[in-house]
Amino acid sequence: MNYFSGMKNAFRFFALLDMGSIILISPQIYSILTHLNELPEETVSRIKIILLLIVFVLLFISAAGLSLFKRFGAIAYYIQFPIRLVVWVFSFGFLTFISEYFDNLLVFDWLFRLAIILEFFRIYFTIRIQQRWL
Repeated sequence: MNYFSGMKNAFRFFALLDMGSIILISPQIYSILTHLNELPEETVSRIKIILLLIVFVLLFISAAGLSLFKRFGAIAYYIQFPIRLVVWVFSFGFLTFISEYFDNLLVFDWLFRLAIILEFFRIYFTIRIQQRWL
């Protein structure tokens, strides 16, 4: 396997993670869209909801772009990254579901931290791949 196919495989893996994120936050998006008239009055809550909707749309763009190994997929992820940190939608967020099998609350805390760390590794590898790709 050459280096170029390794880059493509990494981007496809990231696209798969984005598709998983789409699946996992779809119930939240559905709930928001079906209860638009019941949104909280607080400005911060409204901003978070708007940001979540933006991330949801960008997830489709990045998943498509990364699976096709197109630059717009990486650019969409760069736009998403700071928003993901605000609304807590992480590529590896599914790891936190493991904590449901444990009684100890610390398991969730550590898995949540791991998901954040892995998100930073993802941005690092995305930047590195794009630097070599250009």
